[in-house]
Amino acid sequence: MTSRKTRDMRQETTQIIGAYGGYRKTFAFGYTCLVYHATCAFCRRNYDRTNDALGKTVGQMVGAARSARQNIVEGSARAGTSRETELRLYDVAKASLEELAGDYEAFLIECGEAPWRADDPRAVKVLALRLDRFTGDDALNIRHDFGVYILAMRERFAEWLEAKDAVIAANAILLVIDQVCRLLHRQMESLAADFREEGGFTERLSKARLETRDAQMAAQGAPSCPKCGKPMRKMIARKGRNAGNPFWSCTGYPDCSGTRNYTEGQET
Repeated sequence: MTSRKTRDMRQETTQIIGAYGGYRKTFAFGYTCLVYHATCAFCRRNYDRTNDALGKTVGQMVGAARSARQNIVEGSARAGTSRETELRLYDVAKASLEELAGDYEAFLIECGEAPWRADDPRAVKVLALRLDRFTGDDALNIRHDFGVYILAMRERFAEWLEAKDAVIAANAILLVIDQVCRLLHRQMESLAADFREEGGFTERLSKARLETRDAQMAAQGAPSCPKCGKPMRKMIARKGRNAGNPFWSCTGYPDCSGTRNYTEGQET
């Protein structure tokens, strides 16, 4: 059974480090997984030694799809300690997807086909498909549960994303890539706004350190600041007629300049 002290310590740690992980519950990651698996199937079906002798095209396409998936994973893992790194990795994921989209566009042009318009009846059907939100919370079985979920979602989209007709598959994958890029863009905008308002790991760590110091001062019987009420800390005057003598200084300095006489606890 977890003690109250342990729970409090975990809560404090989470407040300092911040929330991280949870990428499996985002639609952006779910769709990116579909793009990765669809790309692997597409390459197996449409490329071989006759049209990709060195495997460069397959390596490039599968690599870009994998990069998108893995950068979302890593970005989410780094969210707790570096919002900047999280944003940068999501941007890399988005760039990898756009690179992959370029390969599918080139493939279609080589086939003598232009990508579908948004109002094409086939595009409308693809865009009407939706992922279920993954809701698994069992930490011990999260990988299994997510695997079952992705297999079910892959089957739902298979008619389009893994179609035997390469033109249909390429167009459908392009549409899903566009969806993911829009989702990642909105997610990055939201994260950037949160960072501007709340700061990141450094700011949370500094705040926690100050709060701990204030609590320690209060526990040691330090008086309250006469101006703002915060705990005070013992300081030594460096200059003036009181140089070398102790005094109480507000822990809110430099925002607050309240002081007290050290020996008598009276305001100076």
